[in-house]
Formats: sequence, structure tokens, C-alpha cells
Amino acid sequence: MSLIEQEQPLLHALRPQDRAALLALGVPRRYEPGAVILPERATTSHVVAITGGWAVVSVTTERGNRLILALRGAGELVGELAAMDLRPRSATVAALGPVAAVVIPGDRFRGFLAGSPAASALVLRQLSSRLRSSDGERRSLASENVLQRLAARLVELVERTGRRNPDASVTIDLPLPQHDLAASVGSTREAVAKALRLLRERGIVRTASRQLVVTDLEPLRLLAGGGGGDGAGGGGGGPRLPRPGV
Repeated sequence: MSLIEQEQPLLHALRPQDRAALLALGVPRRYEPGAVILPERATTSHVVAITGGWAVVSVTTERGNRLILALRGAGELVGELAAMDLRPRSATVAALGPVAAVVIPGDRFRGFLAGSPAASALVLRQLSSRLRSSDGERRSLASENVLQRLAARLVELVERTGRRNPDASVTIDLPLPQHDLAASVGSTREAVAKALRLLRERGIVRTASRQLVVTDLEPLRLLAGGGGGDGAGGGGGGPRLPRPGV
């Protein structure tokens, strides 16, 4: 399962001249923490290129719960799917912390892709990668319990955003509150709190306000791989995960 893009961010993968040309098509903008960048079901078609900070991609399930599909960081595009197929946004994108971005009109983005086969190929590869990641999330929701899904998420966050401390522990530097962490594994806040308490009691993590420190990564890796099923939070049943894309 993967919350963060595994491929190189699209802006970083573009040739410097193509990256400069794309960003020149838009207008710089800053978003405050919690601000909605793209709302689900909106009929807009502009694309947002994130140049700094982190954004959360989420949907509302049939039961009214919020489910986090992905985190998008600097160098990534959001909103490109609606820009290409002109259909309503399939997810909400909101700023996790302060976000710097460039807003590019959809028609200009489509024109850019039409004139740059290399950029078009990169966008298609990014969409393919996100679809494969979505399939992996579906399998996880169907077959793993909350503790396993949480362990896998923490391992990913350590590997992608972790900051190593002098005592060999690793601080996860994303300001993910507990309800967002729960939404990222398709579970309830109560079930994730129970799983975190179990991990704290075993000396695997430390928690504070909007900060999580992993003190022992190997047990998390074992749990993420299917070992040590304590069943915290019950079985793997969860909401159906929609396809990513906004």
C-alpha cells in the first residue's frame, strides 16, 4: 500500500525547459493549512502544480466517512485528470500545511501536452502508477486488519518523510492528526487509537500532538508484512476505495 507517489515527481522528471514552460502557463498561489485546493465533484478543469508543502487527496464514502487516498508533495500535479477528460473532480485536494503552487488553466495544460510528447508520456505514466497504487490499496483494505494497515502506513511515512534523531528513532515530519491517520488506512479514529496504544505499550512508537516518533522500525515492518496479527481494530473489511484522480 502506498500513500505517497513512488515515481519521481512529474515536475522534477520534466526537462528544465519543459518545466519552466509549464509553470509559465499558470499563476502562483499560496494555500493556508486546511484550505481546499480542489473540491470533489467540482466541474473546474484547471491543474495545480505543487511547488512546496503537502496536500491531502480524499473522498467521502457512501457512509459519509472521509477516506484519504494520497499525499501529494512538491513537484507533483493534482487535477490533471479532470483537465484531460473534462469530467467532475473525483476527489478533494486540501492543504495539509502551508502549500505553494501554480494554478494552470485546463486549456493551456492540454495545449502544453499536445506540443510535448515527452511530457504527455510522463503524465500517462504518472496516472498509470496511481491506478496501480489504488489497486494495492484495495487489496490492503480487503485482506489486512487495522494494525497491519497502520504499520504499513507508518513504515511508508518513515521511509519517505522521516527525520532521524540522535537516539536512532525517526520522527515523521508530516502534521497528520490522528483522524487523518485513520482516514489514510480506511478505519475509525477509535480503532487507530487502539492500535497506536498497543504500539506505544510495546515501545515501538511515541506520540505527541501532531507528531509521531518511531523508535523501533523492524517490528512495524514485520506487522506490515503480515506477521504478529494482534487484530487491533478487527478484520480487513473497509470502505471501497475509488480510483484516484482529481
